[in-house]
Amino acid sequence: MRLAGLLIMLAGPAAAGCGTVDAACDIASGSYHIEVPANGTDFPAVMFLHGWGGSGTGTLSNRGMVDAFLARGYAVIAPDGQLRQSGEGRTWDFYPDGTAKRDETAFLMAIADDATDRFNLDRSHILLAGFSIGGSMTSYVACAEPTSFAAFAPVAGSFWRPHPTVCAGPVRLLHTHGWTDSTVPLEGRMIGDYRQQGDVFAAMEIWRATNGCANQDPDSFGKTGIFWLRRWTNCTPSSALEFALHQGSHGVPKGWATLALDWFEALPAQQP
Repeated sequence: MRLAGLLIMLAGPAAAGCGTVDAACDIASGSYHIEVPANGTDFPAVMFLHGWGGSGTGTLSNRGMVDAFLARGYAVIAPDGQLRQSGEGRTWDFYPDGTAKRDETAFLMAIADDATDRFNLDRSHILLAGFSIGGSMTSYVACAEPTSFAAFAPVAGSFWRPHPTVCAGPVRLLHTHGWTDSTVPLEGRMIGDYRQQGDVFAAMEIWRATNGCANQDPDSFGKTGIFWLRRWTNCTPSSALEFALHQGSHGVPKGWATLALDWFEALPAQQP
């Protein structure tokens, strides 16, 4: 499968000088990997943030997810988080305690701009998504800079305590979570002695307030594949809020890539 990924890249804008599974693209504040569809230009994209201990190359090794995106005509951008202190794997630096070593939101926006220039992407159609702590990072970017990406799709990761008291503006967000997730439980849990994962239901309340939704309870429900969907549609125009639950545990569930793109492509046009 790695060879297939390399061939895909060679068929794309090879002159960019980076972007294969093994060759990272470097910017001033970090690095990322990318795969693009074999043909075309002006690609939409999914920027997917890895989980704790992961990496951009690890993201691209999830061929079921990556190939599903590529087949729909989307480039896949896989940023590298910061190296952990142990030197083993990477993570994201978003904790609300003032200890961040890098402005991760600015880093991810810079990657989007760089990848757009190098690989002929459509900057206005990039979905920011992420798994576990990458899902948490996605949530914090959505809260701080809701117009930095076209929409947001965290998976199995959300805010940490203390929850944000206010976000910058309405968002377009799909949150996906496993009912039996014990790594990032829906209610959250303590990590070590002083950091605590947040409550996903409290996060959904924050998003409802941010989007100016008229009702606390969903006004639309649905089911597709393994996913049970809860939607809030009576909200600020051009915003979007959906909560997808499944019976599984901690992971990116099978079929999520299709769910996310179907949701993304059905979003209302953004108002200027």
